[in-house]
Amino acid sequence: MSSEPVLDSVPADQQGSFSSFLKTLASFTGDLSNLTCPSFLLAPISLLEYSAFWIDQPELFNAITKPETAEDRFYAAMKWYISALNGSFASRVPKGEWEKKPFNPVLGEQFYCGWDDETRIVCEQVSHHPPISGFFVENKKSGVYLNGHDGQKTRFSGTQMLVDQVGHCVIHLKNRNDETYLFTLPSLSVNGIWYAAPYVELYGTSYVQSSTGFFAQVDYSTKGWISGELHHFKATVSHESLSGPTILEGQWTAKSTITKHKQYAADFLDLTALERPTPNVDPLDKQGPLESRALWAKVSDALKTGDYAAASAEKSHIENQKRTERKDREESGEEWNPQHFVKVDGDSVYGELNAQICANSKYKYQEQDGFSWVFKEYSVNK
Repeated sequence: MSSEPVLDSVPADQQGSFSSFLKTLASFTGDLSNLTCPSFLLAPISLLEYSAFWIDQPELFNAITKPETAEDRFYAAMKWYISALNGSFASRVPKGEWEKKPFNPVLGEQFYCGWDDETRIVCEQVSHHPPISGFFVENKKSGVYLNGHDGQKTRFSGTQMLVDQVGHCVIHLKNRNDETYLFTLPSLSVNGIWYAAPYVELYGTSYVQSSTGFFAQVDYSTKGWISGELHHFKATVSHESLSGPTILEGQWTAKSTITKHKQYAADFLDLTALERPTPNVDPLDKQGPLESRALWAKVSDALKTGDYAAASAEKSHIENQKRTERKDREESGEEWNPQHFVKVDGDSVYGELNAQICANSKYKYQEQDGFSWVFKEYSVNK
């Protein structure tokens, strides 16, 4: 990083802090999660709420259980997974805007929402050191539910911020003899920080394993200097019943195709043709003090009006208050436990599917956690 940062798009009162931020990044080693970010680069939303973007397309989530064959249900699960990647890392960013850093959730923070088709999600910050968000999704009418958790390990390399996601999610199909699917998480690169125009790309590999034996290795790539395309993925699906691998390929933000063994490519999923249904969230006066939008309301309002000094002051007030609460608990010996989730070490459902991923990936997969955060209502270790 020998050149000066581009400051044309940076508010005048933020240019000093932005330059200092870049200098800190350039020399920083270790996890960047707790690094203070200039206020103009903050999004008016908590990272906890990002868990809801896994259900960017609730109809695809509920459709997993519909096909009669295990193979077709696996493809339906892959359609949902691709839509979840799009929702989590692309479509949530307003058109014409750049990626911004969400607020770090406080311990015990909660977010709830639902959709008109009766799908609902419960999110809770279940750990602060390390930061981990638990989330649970269910549609009782469809007989589908999901337990998941995620966290981030962040570092800086060259001009990129690299994010290794920690966590996984498991989908259960109650009306298909509790057929299950394990999804691991890809890594992220945040580019464009030097120009105050950050955007996200996926890289590396993630895996999907079903209890029926279907397995997918999903490889991510992006546009190079000469060739390639943004947001590219290629998923190789295998199963003992298949005469050869099935290939799903395209953009995880747009269109993709399916090519079965010795067949021509056919349309698989077109996310550009799907509208994003708006989730229903209680108004602020109906929310509890730990619900994300109520908790961060003053910070969000200040950011939306461009009052970055007020945003920084309100954000610091919340963080200092939570530090005091944590110190008080430590001094009194009080143990804190999440309201909605329980940590399950040695989760048998996760363990069995994870072992299959390790075998099918020829042990290229490096397990990130080894435990599950499970919604208490479904916490019986089967």
